[in-house]
Amino acid sequence: MDANKEKQNQRKTIMIIEDDFYVLDIYKTKFGEEGYNLIIADNGRIAIEKIEEGKINPDIILLDLVMPYADGMTILKKIREKDYLKKIPIVLLTNLSQKENIKAGFKAGAQDYLIKSQFTPSEVMEKIKKFLI
Repeated sequence: MDANKEKQNQRKTIMIIEDDFYVLDIYKTKFGEEGYNLIIADNGRIAIEKIEEGKINPDIILLDLVMPYADGMTILKKIREKDYLKKIPIVLLTNLSQKENIKAGFKAGAQDYLIKSQFTPSEVMEKIKKFLI
């Protein structure tokens, strides 16, 4: 990657809320190679703690729905309750593909809904870039 692209991306921060360490590692590697700063929460409780502390300010949040301690819908609703986080785009990245889950995700404030098995990390990167402009 050229230095200009890396420098531009380093100004952007992606928060990943994902409990599957294999999936998390893939995305950490992919986004790190692209030059993005990362905030990681590997379960719902940690995500909520980071949100409640008020110290996070990502440019986008990738959120899994099925996690221990607090599910993704609970976290999504907590994020949308915080004034300083309301405008941050949230992309749900999950294996739940039922129409009712998708509808509920958008209704709760997600900007996009990606089913993990249908997208490679590179395709997810391309999808979220439109929110990182």
